[in-house]
Amino acid sequence: MLSMRFPFVFCSMALVALSVSAMLSGCDSHAADAHAATMQTAAAVPAQGQSRAEVFAHVKNMQSVGEKLFLDPSLSGSGKLACASCHSPQHAFGPPNGLSVQLGGSDLHRTGFRAVPSLRYLQSVPQFAEHFHDSDDEGDESVDAGPTGGLTWDGRVDHGKDQARIPLLSTFEMGSTPAKVAAAVRAAPYADALRKTFGADVFESDDKLFAAVLQSLEAFEQTPQNFFPYTSKFDAVLAGHATFTQAEMRGLQLFNDEKKGNCASCHISQRAKDGTPPQFSDFGLIALGVPRNNALPVNRDPTFHDLGACGPERTDLKGRDEFCGLFRTPSLRNVATRKTFFHNGIYHTLEDVVRFYVQRDIHPEKFYPVSKKGVVQKFNDLPKLYWENVNTEAPFNRKKGEQPALDEAEIKDVVAFLNTLTDGYDPAKDAGSGAGVVVSGAR
Repeated sequence: MLSMRFPFVFCSMALVALSVSAMLSGCDSHAADAHAATMQTAAAVPAQGQSRAEVFAHVKNMQSVGEKLFLDPSLSGSGKLACASCHSPQHAFGPPNGLSVQLGGSDLHRTGFRAVPSLRYLQSVPQFAEHFHDSDDEGDESVDAGPTGGLTWDGRVDHGKDQARIPLLSTFEMGSTPAKVAAAVRAAPYADALRKTFGADVFESDDKLFAAVLQSLEAFEQTPQNFFPYTSKFDAVLAGHATFTQAEMRGLQLFNDEKKGNCASCHISQRAKDGTPPQFSDFGLIALGVPRNNALPVNRDPTFHDLGACGPERTDLKGRDEFCGLFRTPSLRNVATRKTFFHNGIYHTLEDVVRFYVQRDIHPEKFYPVSKKGVVQKFNDLPKLYWENVNTEAPFNRKKGEQPALDEAEIKDVVAFLNTLTDGYDPAKDAGSGAGVVVSGAR
């Protein structure tokens, strides 16, 4: 999860041992984020002479219908799997268990080959671009950040309605069809609410009704209080309402230090120039050489490889070798609520994830198969043709036998910091503990 970019791409916001006040300074802009997301949803709604208030009311209605759709298992082919089954509201809209991949399909026994990502904090993900440049307000627009954006692991869709379509129609996920979804909605108790939101003619055809379903799900997934609440301890510290413990503080410093964890080179921990809170991702696509997960049924076929941006799910970049093995960097917000990590769900603890980062190249035998002759089969889930895409920036820049960038105690500190990114923190519960570190300049 703590991914950095591949070698020939510069990270736009690398942090080098900055003072804590500089890292955590800036004005609170949660309301700005919420307004921007609502306007993004509203922009997709035909105004037709509506006032601003009417447009916002329409969006609110779509969000309400979208929530009901999100929780409704009748939309699936089995009638038993809702969007919320895999994107659990109680688990930051990520998976509710430690399975590498979730079960789905008509019999709820089919498996895919990618871990379920969280749906939180996607409001800032840019549309996919092969060469991404930050706006001048957000970063350095002169820097080519390389392939960036898109809402899926491989960046193949840019809009929530297009993302929602994927699991609904996938044979190994919800396994439904537009006709089945339309039939379920017509029989649902919220059918009248959907009709009032989109007009009586929305039920004229399955395609029109299915489009309304997708648009409503997109609207719901832009609801600020659910999908980008900014209520973690990190945000409380940012606002001056809480303090880090000694371990959390050390973890933040290691996270930012380019000679240690170097996590912040792509999981940006600093506010953008426009004051928006850090998303803990630059949303870039990167190859990490993650080990093959032999627990996945699809990997019983030795010729199968999930190559991310160049296939098999994404097809427009097929044959573009430079995109093979690349997956989008997720936000680390709420990462501690997860029990499954990386695109193939290979690891199940944050300690193992951080350990992979700092030991991949100095102790490869810990992560990859070793042949009978003692040869480590490194990057065993990526054909050798694409190994040049694998990231070699710190902490991946160390050679076999060298000391790791983080020792075991430092790994624990980084994990302690990552736990501060979980939403739902209550500063009152920590009040008076006396264990905190005051962060000057945060507000």
